[in-house]
Amino acid sequence: MRTMLYGIGAMGLLMLFSGIAQAASLRVSPTNLELIAPGSAGVLTLTNEAKRPINVQIRVFRWTQANGVEQLEPTNDVVVSPPSTSLPANKDYAVRVLRVTKKPVAGEESYRVIVDELPDPSRKRAGTVTLVVRYSIPVFFKDQDASPPKVAWGIVKSKGSLVLTARNAGDTRLRLADVQLTQQGRVLGGRKGLVGYVLGGASMQWPIGAGKSVSSGAVGLKAQSEFGPLNADVAISGR
Repeated sequence: MRTMLYGIGAMGLLMLFSGIAQAASLRVSPTNLELIAPGSAGVLTLTNEAKRPINVQIRVFRWTQANGVEQLEPTNDVVVSPPSTSLPANKDYAVRVLRVTKKPVAGEESYRVIVDELPDPSRKRAGTVTLVVRYSIPVFFKDQDASPPKVAWGIVKSKGSLVLTARNAGDTRLRLADVQLTQQGRVLGGRKGLVGYVLGGASMQWPIGAGKSVSSGAVGLKAQSEFGPLNADVAISGR
């Protein structure tokens, strides 16, 4: 599967067209899992907040990044149990995430568990919208000796826009949020909330702002990561 099943973030809402919305009822926690070898199993809790049972499907994909593009691929190295179930009303349900391959973890392996609430055909009514919820949960299996993220930042000016680039030479991922670019006291652009991840040994890029008023000097990068505030002076390339 070469295309992503998710927007960066934990949850997407897929809407089946019509007029009045029926509330979505599925919740999943935690929003990510990290398992350090020899640990190989984790648990996600699915919660049905509706007053009726709902059906869900759970799948797991290997998550990679190549040339700034996210990819999800089918995998047999990690499984979920059960792969589908019916959740009783107002109940929690535990789903196990298990790494079954015998190959040792090298650095950090990244996966996405996709949890879909399935539409109930028996409840479809004319003039309504059924909200079908999809959660995309990051899952990481990490070697105890994996090196921390080591990211080289860059900014490319392309077609009047600024693109933030990240190349991670470390073994483990970096989570990026609340990005702001400034130059000589001026705010050039920014993005609130989660921007994305750059995985270990991978590179990513994100459009951040307009580049019409950028000079040739360095740009200040401010952001938040799982390690705390991030500040860097970043050179500009491109035109």
